Amino acid sequence: MKFRMAAIEFDNASFTYDGKTRAFDGVNLRVHEGEFLCVLGGNGSGKSTLAKHINALLTPDEGKVRILDRDTSDSANTYYIRSNAGMVFQNPDDQIVASVIENDVAFGPENLGVPTEELRERVTTALAQVGLQGFETRETANLSGGQKQRVAVAGVLAMEPRILVFDEASAMLDPRGRSGLMRVCRELNDAGLTIVLITHFMEEAALADRIVVLEAGHIALEGTPDEVLTQFEVLDRLSLEVPFAVRLSHELQQRGVPVRIHVDTAALEKELLGLLSEPNTKRHTPSAIGGVR
Repeated sequence: MKFRMAAIEFDNASFTYDGKTRAFDGVNLRVHEGEFLCVLGGNGSGKSTLAKHINALLTPDEGKVRILDRDTSDSANTYYIRSNAGMVFQNPDDQIVASVIENDVAFGPENLGVPTEELRERVTTALAQVGLQGFETRETANLSGGQKQRVAVAGVLAMEPRILVFDEASAMLDPRGRSGLMRVCRELNDAGLTIVLITHFMEEAALADRIVVLEAGHIALEGTPDEVLTQFEVLDRLSLEVPFAVRLSHELQQRGVPVRIHVDTAALEKELLGLLSEPNTKRHTPSAIGGVR
């Protein structure tokens, strides 16, 4: 079985910045070790607030948050939690602290007291994990946005966390950069790392094992991508777009093409190619499918 013990636990947790309005209210959530969770929601829904509780940057006013079975409200646990729950933020320039890549990646573990020989190994391994092997001596200022974000990820990975939180980390990237970052996410999760992805890109959400949708600090939807991303009416009410594959699947069904609703474009493409290859099936002709806009 892929999932094991709970890595993240929110037990009836509530938090307010101003003592009045709750950024999230009575949240109950379990994220298991090795799981890939995506958190969706509109502006002000509580996504980033929830993320900061995982790293103990914030602690709940009511209820409990436990990370790897450690209570975040106990200051004695803060170092352990932040060493094991890494965060990657929206703007990589906010996390890059050195002018040369290898020095930047080494910064975190060096401050943890990692010995020099092990430090070199960690830097090399972390850069390989994000596809930047051989970039050690390059200057961070000369990197693309996507490369900078991968350096930020490598800096967190070098600390060998068990949980990695991406807080809108792809928001400032172009499509190619987003695709590269999502590939890194999937590979890290396949290697056993617990991933929490905060995003507003629905195609990214489709890669997760489970999705939680927040609305005004409450969990409005929860389930697999197939269960959540196909709920047109609820997502529309929350001002969240459904993925392209879902919209196209639905329109094809409306036009009489017998396809399932897909959240993944590749899966939809495979089914359409299968339909087109069926002989003597008039309604599956390329003109019938090609007429969809």
